[in-house]
Amino acid sequence: MPSAPPDASRAFTLSDFDYHLPPELIAQHPTPERSAARLLDGTRWPPRDRIFRDLPDFFSPLDLLVFNDTQVMKARLYGEKPSGGKVELLIERVLPSSGHEVLAHLKVSKKPPAGTVLHLWQRDGRSVAARATLLGRWPDEEGTLFRLALDQDPYALMAAHGHVPLPPYIEHADDAQDEERYQTVFAQRPGAVAAPTAALHFDQGVLDALDRLGVQRASVTLHIGAGTFVPCKSENIHEHVMHSEWYEVPAATQQAIADARARGGRVVAVGTTSVRTLESWARTGAASGDTALYITPGFEFALVDRLITNFHLPKSTLMMLVTAFAGYDHVMALYSHAVAQRYRFFSYGDSMLLQRASV
Repeated sequence: MPSAPPDASRAFTLSDFDYHLPPELIAQHPTPERSAARLLDGTRWPPRDRIFRDLPDFFSPLDLLVFNDTQVMKARLYGEKPSGGKVELLIERVLPSSGHEVLAHLKVSKKPPAGTVLHLWQRDGRSVAARATLLGRWPDEEGTLFRLALDQDPYALMAAHGHVPLPPYIEHADDAQDEERYQTVFAQRPGAVAAPTAALHFDQGVLDALDRLGVQRASVTLHIGAGTFVPCKSENIHEHVMHSEWYEVPAATQQAIADARARGGRVVAVGTTSVRTLESWARTGAASGDTALYITPGFEFALVDRLITNFHLPKSTLMMLVTAFAGYDHVMALYSHAVAQRYRFFSYGDSMLLQRASV
């Protein structure tokens, strides 16, 4: 019988995933260079303070690095109702239909009825760029998302007139720097409304150094939704309803993982989204689909050996995931170290390297 995962017998509450974070440590802008961010080596204790461009030091030629190749859409659009009331639209998903239909969050003083035609502004806010007909809530009448039909291609509209959907804790309006830096250098498949932030630190110099070592690379896709920022509200963490996101593990990546295992290499996931994608595939056998995988301490990991990740919000599902992966006590001690050493937190913040806790 296999050993139980670390912390499997402990009963955790939401408060266990809280920590004190001085507000000034929340990064509002990225570092001048992607790989100049700090890297906390949490694969050992005591941890070591490094720089992200040192990352290749932690790899061997046998290893496989798995990225999330999703592309952040400029998914935030502004407009108005026929009454003149202001509207903010955050497109969560473009539906595979010929009617230019999307699912979106709608921020407005009073929700309009089905059939209402919303006017969406050009990026400069001076004239109408598109019209969106509200079809109703989704997936049912109590749904938090709204289904709308646009009068033009959603991707083209977002590219021309959308705004970068910065997280709620970043306090400035999006600008040209955000368009470049809230996107990975290998983003290929549009569909996310939040960046796979651990991958933001990779630049061509780091990738070239990994290539020279012979480290293999593969990609998965998980289109990150706005639900990633939804807070847990119940002290009983098992009452939280996890959001659903679309993922895919290509056949080439499946083979790359099998090859890495055969040669004795480690599977290193870049970001929690890559972890959720790989572990969803391992659990279900489905190479693509929607996942609402909720990883808490006691979870049995099947594929991922190491994890590159940023620092996450207190009391978040991502805190639960990283503590499940590397051990609760170890991760909380790493966070205390990071705060004491003035690391930068969240999407534009610094990173750390974790190793799966032994069983």
